[in-house]
Amino acid sequence: MTASGIARSSVVPRLHITIWRPSRYVEPQAPHTRSTRPGAPDRLRWRDATRGSPPVAATTLYNKWRPKRFADVVGQDPIIQTLRNAVLQDKLSHAYLFSGPRGTGKTTTARIFAKALMLGHDADGDPPTDSPDVRDFDNGVHPDFIEMDAASNRRIDDIRELSERIHYVPGRARRKVYLVDEAHEIKREAADAFLKTLEEPPPHAVFVLATTDPGDLKSTIRSRCQRYDFRRVEVKVLVARLRQIAEAEGITIDDDALRLLAREATGSVRDAVNLLDQVWATHGDAISHDAVLDGLGLSSDARAIELAKAALGKDLKAGLAVIAAVQDDAVELGRFNKQVVKHLRHALLHQSGADETLELSEPEGAALK
Repeated sequence: MTASGIARSSVVPRLHITIWRPSRYVEPQAPHTRSTRPGAPDRLRWRDATRGSPPVAATTLYNKWRPKRFADVVGQDPIIQTLRNAVLQDKLSHAYLFSGPRGTGKTTTARIFAKALMLGHDADGDPPTDSPDVRDFDNGVHPDFIEMDAASNRRIDDIRELSERIHYVPGRARRKVYLVDEAHEIKREAADAFLKTLEEPPPHAVFVLATTDPGDLKSTIRSRCQRYDFRRVEVKVLVARLRQIAEAEGITIDDDALRLLAREATGSVRDAVNLLDQVWATHGDAISHDAVLDGLGLSSDARAIELAKAALGKDLKAGLAVIAAVQDDAVELGRFNKQVVKHLRHALLHQSGADETLELSEPEGAALK
């Protein structure tokens, strides 16, 4: 065996990567790790595959409608405008930290930002949408874009390998961009090694760290990044996005049903689109408010309103009777309690004269009165 053959065989088992070559395929020593993000396509531990194509994921609504430009990202306007300006003015940091709740667009925005830095941009800062390099990027096989899932690659050996790779200049793009997803999962020893890389990166490299728990990152790592905090998306913004998708897909759905889907998503664009996909698969192209309640298992129990009224009227006897009936029927108490709290919140806002802050369906409005 040649020296190069020995070196190659010693690297592959340690990194657990799949290597594509035009003429042959090398089987990895361990199966590739799936992404922990719901609705996301399967990803290899290192998306630094320079040849071939990764496994193809089933086309869901979320994957189909995943933003490809800054203009398509919803609910994060201040962050998007800042990143546009950075691209247009070429005023870049060597490291960025995108933090916030799941499903709010951290990884999606990071990919759009990386594409603009690597492949150029238009007058608005948006990256190109159709070229061989763009297709390679979107398929996860562009050699200058490395996406690392820190939940799977958090050992010190993985970070050392990253530190060795970073000094290679870009092969086809203007820059090399390293996206470290779930960055808070990096182990302490690996974080110390990563800190050294983050302190002295080569000029062609840009890091983007995405995390739902920035507090779990070392403070020394956080202090070396430009930080952007993604927020939960408002209900009205989610409703507008869902309506756009529904109209394009030929789905007939009323506004009350869209608001219900948006509220159940609790500020997550990904969850909202996945919920729409779920009820679409269950009920077809015509979706009503009742269909959403049924499809998501959210059918309201009238006794939740009765208990809320008893609490507001200080009627202890009636309240205890409702609770006893609910327990006897083996109702799922967690969901029932959420319904009661929701009705109490609506009543409080109504009594305070803040009705304009409520976005209620017709049945909910009737129950409030």
